[in-house]
Amino acid sequence: MKTKINKMDFLVALYITCLALAEIMSMKTIPLLKIFAYQLNVSVGIFVFPILFAINDVITEVKGKARAKQLVYTSLIMVAIIMVYSIFVTWLPESARFRDGEAYNLVFAKAARISLASLVAFIISGLLDVAIFHQIKVKTKGKMLWLRSNLSNFISQLLDTFIFASIAFYSFQDGLSSNFSFILSIVIPYWLLKCFMSVVETPLTYWGVKWLGKK
Repeated sequence: MKTKINKMDFLVALYITCLALAEIMSMKTIPLLKIFAYQLNVSVGIFVFPILFAINDVITEVKGKARAKQLVYTSLIMVAIIMVYSIFVTWLPESARFRDGEAYNLVFAKAARISLASLVAFIISGLLDVAIFHQIKVKTKGKMLWLRSNLSNFISQLLDTFIFASIAFYSFQDGLSSNFSFILSIVIPYWLLKCFMSVVETPLTYWGVKWLGKK
């Protein structure tokens, strides 16, 4: 008997996996680009974003707004469980034979503030992305997939990056102007990189829509 993989189950599993990877691996940063004296360092978690963008757009396009919102809510719950459990296990005392407890805790015990920033940014930007994508589809009468795919990503990811940076890095010891300048220095390059990734994954979105829509 030949077993077939359900396409939606596969996409949902892949989406949650990529989101979890982005969350777990995000602590490591790498130098990506240097422009004169400015060095752009990015989290390694950012490289799964093209897949996340594509899956979100494909499901919204083929299955509709309601199904895409379900994906966002389901993913939020799954990632929250991973984060809570990761924090919980770092509180447990390690056995005498486990000599890497400090390194283990350093990797998995992400600050609660960073975790909160990530979750808040994801739920707001995820729902906004679905809403914008759907509205553009209605306005264009189902045409110009490339436009709604990229424009929804551009707008939602600007908000995502700004919310995350504001919650994670706002300093109550500094003034509003100083905080705003620092946050913008993080938001702008990250957002531009996400926009670039959105454009690059556009062919993947077209392929995914054709694949998921095929009976």
